[in-house]
Amino acid sequence: MRLPCPICGERDRREFYYKGAALERPAPDAGEAAWDDYVYLRENPAGDTRELWYHDGGCGAWLVVTRNTLTHAVIGAELASEAKA
Repeated sequence: MRLPCPICGERDRREFYYKGAALERPAPDAGEAAWDDYVYLRENPAGDTRELWYHDGGCGAWLVVTRNTLTHAVIGAELASEAKA
């Protein structure tokens, strides 16, 4: 699988580390239940999903990658700092 780094261009997946689903973080005062859900509960969608990847073998950027979990087709990637929730 190849991932499109917005800084370095298309790179092999082995340069990156998968860090999980790209979820919106709860507010600091959201309460214990909201934080418990955020940390421990994950959906397992079939289809397009947004994931966090870290470009360890390249520029060191955090990316939000949109990928189809059925086909593994990468739809796109953007810098996490510029990603819209």
